[in-house]
Amino acid sequence: MSEPIKIGVVGLGRIGMSVHHDCLMARPEKYKVVAACDLIPDRVEKYKQDFGCRGYADIEQLIADPEVEVVDIATRSCDHYTHARMALLAGKGVLVEKPFCATYAQAKELLTLASQPEGPFIFVRHNRRFEEGFIKVNEIIDSGVLGNVFEIKLTRNEYQRRNDWQTIKEYGGGQLLNWGPHIVDHAIQFCGGAYEKMFADIKRVAAVGDAEDHIKLVFKGVNHRIVDMEISGGAALPTPEYVVYGSRGSLIGEGNLLRWRYLDPEVPLKKITADPSTPQGDTFGNDEQLVWKEETYQLDCMDRTDVIWDYFYEAFRNSKPYPITGAQALEVVRTIEAAKQGTEFAE
Repeated sequence: MSEPIKIGVVGLGRIGMSVHHDCLMARPEKYKVVAACDLIPDRVEKYKQDFGCRGYADIEQLIADPEVEVVDIATRSCDHYTHARMALLAGKGVLVEKPFCATYAQAKELLTLASQPEGPFIFVRHNRRFEEGFIKVNEIIDSGVLGNVFEIKLTRNEYQRRNDWQTIKEYGGGQLLNWGPHIVDHAIQFCGGAYEKMFADIKRVAAVGDAEDHIKLVFKGVNHRIVDMEISGGAALPTPEYVVYGSRGSLIGEGNLLRWRYLDPEVPLKKITADPSTPQGDTFGNDEQLVWKEETYQLDCMDRTDVIWDYFYEAFRNSKPYPITGAQALEVVRTIEAAKQGTEFAE
């Protein structure tokens, strides 16, 4: 085991005080928190007590701390670019919480700053790439039992009259920058890594503020799949998180249960041809008896998305490949910007 990464955490709000705090605490052999920064003193004191680290109220002081190797940025979405740029220019490695940046130009600039072989390096925390449901659905698709998968629907829906900073555009609020990076990343992966066309419609339904809380994005992937993605804070009834249509079967994922129905691969399909004659009686189709198989899979509800911290450690300390490339993170930002514009976006 190589030595722990000496890390400084900036932004000790909801995500910084929960996920980042707990994942770092669980990996003392890989991470040593040497500094923490927030405008609220009580939050800094909590980190100092739990990690024995230094505390700062000013990010410039944390970045100037000579012991800090990596700056972990968990500040508000509107600040990610500014804070990441400051750290990179100071020669520090950067791990940035999603969203990577608010704009495509900002993301490109940061990747350019981090493009030298000797560093500094920047990594984006798209941890939902490692959700159990997403991984299992991909395994089922790749198994081929559903045949040629031609359409996938992705949803994350609820009804919530939200009123925190995530509802205000000035601070990077809105679902495009909140849940959006996670599910856009999923959608692009289901598209084969890129898409040919995208339809976008965004609106505010139930939340206050001026930012969107309902998103509809429809992609035509380079693999010819249609991926229909919806995130809503204005949907009063739940909908399945996953619906997958294939030429030989379908899958639905609701809550913690995946279930799929597919034609038995052991039973050959009868050879039939199209018949131009008038159907007899009131029936359509033919008398073929299809043989179906059904399976279910219960997700265990264990959050495995924290594995991204292990990937980051190996990438930063041991130069192993990081599973979310800079190009993939950039494409998520480009897609979100295109959705905001409501049109196709070209560099």
